[in-house]
Amino acid sequence: MNTKILNPRKAINKAFLKIKPNRIEIDNFKNNLIQLLNRSKNSKTESEEFHKNLISDFLKKTYYEQKYFINTKDRSDLVIHNGKEAKSSVGVIIEAKRPTNKNEMLTKEKINVKALHELVLYYLRERITGNNLEVKHFIATNINEWFIFDSAEFEKHFAKNKDFVKQFKDFEEKRLSGITTDVFYNDIAKPFIAQLETEIEFTYFDIRDYEKSSTHVSKLIALFKLFSPENLLKLSFVNDSNSLDKKFYSELLHIIGLSEIKKGSKKLITRNQKDKRNSGSLLENAIIQLEILDKIYELNNPNEFGNITEKKLFDVALELNITWINRILFIKLLEAQLIKYHNGDKDFEFLNLKKIKDYDDLNSLFFQVLAIKKEDRNDNVKSVFEQVPYLNSSLFEPTKIEHSTIFISNLQNNNLLPIHSSTVLKDENGKKRRGKINAIEYLFEFLNAYDFSSEGSEEIQEDNKTLINASVLGLIFEKINGYKDGSFFTPGFITMYMSRETIRKAVIQKFNDKKKWKCKSITDIYNKIKIENIEEANEIINDLKICDPAVGSGHFLVSALNEIIAIKNDLKILSDVDGKRLKEYSVEVANDELIVTDEDEKLFEYNYKSRESQRIQEALFYEKKTLIENCLFGVDINPNSVKICCLRLWIELLKNAYYKKDGELETLPNIDINIKCGNSLVSRFEVDADLGNALKDSKWTVDSYRVAVDTYRNAENKKQKHSMQKLINDI
Repeated sequence: MNTKILNPRKAINKAFLKIKPNRIEIDNFKNNLIQLLNRSKNSKTESEEFHKNLISDFLKKTYYEQKYFINTKDRSDLVIHNGKEAKSSVGVIIEAKRPTNKNEMLTKEKINVKALHELVLYYLRERITGNNLEVKHFIATNINEWFIFDSAEFEKHFAKNKDFVKQFKDFEEKRLSGITTDVFYNDIAKPFIAQLETEIEFTYFDIRDYEKSSTHVSKLIALFKLFSPENLLKLSFVNDSNSLDKKFYSELLHIIGLSEIKKGSKKLITRNQKDKRNSGSLLENAIIQLEILDKIYELNNPNEFGNITEKKLFDVALELNITWINRILFIKLLEAQLIKYHNGDKDFEFLNLKKIKDYDDLNSLFFQVLAIKKEDRNDNVKSVFEQVPYLNSSLFEPTKIEHSTIFISNLQNNNLLPIHSSTVLKDENGKKRRGKINAIEYLFEFLNAYDFSSEGSEEIQEDNKTLINASVLGLIFEKINGYKDGSFFTPGFITMYMSRETIRKAVIQKFNDKKKWKCKSITDIYNKIKIENIEEANEIINDLKICDPAVGSGHFLVSALNEIIAIKNDLKILSDVDGKRLKEYSVEVANDELIVTDEDEKLFEYNYKSRESQRIQEALFYEKKTLIENCLFGVDINPNSVKICCLRLWIELLKNAYYKKDGELETLPNIDINIKCGNSLVSRFEVDADLGNALKDSKWTVDSYRVAVDTYRNAENKKQKHSMQKLINDI
């Protein structure tokens, strides 16, 4: 029998490693940990029951008391249930020993002892006898040393072995000569574990090693997360792409002027009822301006939004709002990233009333700052937004509907908006704010109450702010955008599974077709790739074409992007811009997030002053850029979906934005060309048609279209971009 020992950091879901615990939580953990260690030191001669209660108190006070029931169950020393009641299923089984009981307790060198045998028996009683599929972890501890086994290990080694399960059933049903538990431990479990040829994996640590860390609480973060319900009970956590932050969502709807209603089994987004509408909301403000300026009738196609005037006003105003909010949330993510890059320097804050006093200033930020090179900006914005980079993204180009109707600068500036009843805003006494507030001030304060800096290493959230990341925003916009029929957001675990199952098979097929191999797995391909063929291997993968015909928020495309990069990591062909492999780093997908760690399991964090960090950041940016431009395509009948999908892909690039040698942030390509508004069920051509035939009577070729698209993506100025857009539209 072989063992594989993980440290706490290695055992935790890497996406969960990125989550910042707040100061109150980590201080509470530190105090309870010190108390546990002190009580244990002074009670070495006490009973096993005494030590079991110390562990129970520690877990309850730190995490579990409010939501999860902890107590004994049958012969198990301690169990953590998956709910508040004793009748809820068992999630964690703990076997506690006295620190002085060395004979029955596991050691790193010897785990085939009574404590493990007991855990195996309790597991089989839950899993086989009780048919409990919800046990997540098994723990053996003497307070000082901790051994934590994932349920998947017990399932693989014990529940899946028919002979072992039969012996267990014979024992339980008293068909054996011995009926005491010692018979199971010594005559069944011990010899079975001894003859195992497969490796048993577990997490090990000595809690006394963390005693010195109590003065440096940042070193306790991994241990804090290891004991948490999110880890031990495998719960979803705050940046999980399947979880909706309801507080953020409901208050954002309030600021926009929308509400969620239930119609049958669907949840729909609607305009607020007449008696609850407020001119301060972004939606109502926009509708008023559209009416006053009579802009509905200036649309290129007035019937595009239907014939009923009120519905038309709502649909146009909603599309404008989604465009504006898209930009604002992207800017908030950019601001958070710049502050992080510069070690918390508040000079890089710019989405606030000090720099943006009204909607005119916000409009200027969109089109006179982010869309204009620093040297070409007007004097009135140069000094105010000195730290804001030029991005060259279509996100900050006026849209057709803005040209035809109104810009955000047309909104009334002085309108007040009632504060949401469940607001995140606090007054000077730390209580929820009440009353009314200027709408743009409300929007900025609301966004500032959350943490948008989701990329980077482990740290403590000093302001106790909730994290909002790209996945959460994608879910929110999918819900808002699905207002007509109810939203259909594909959860992250499904898009991850779809991407993994389909793209890995496609990669294997690509290599087999190109190289005339007969590989059946990614491992087979890895074994055949030679170092000198790394560039060719990348080209083969970069030739993949992935199209989502109902792209929605772009969730599947983001999962596909992450999966392709993870595949390149598995094949050891992920390279920097000079073709040098990133072999010192691990790049993998966890909870629908791309996680980069070094050899010590530390999360990668960009530091523009570090040459190595710069190399990795550039490599990830160009890898994503190459794949987004060449491999990922999407279509949706809803123009708002197209906007949201583009936003998600831009955000993925923003995560790895880097500073160039001239000190400017790398610009973003115009990736919107890959995401089209259209009906995937209707086509003028067969899927495999030769489009050259369609163009044979024109002055264009398929190659001229390709050149135009490539030039558009990387256009260096607006003139070039617009001329390419016209050419593409003509073709």
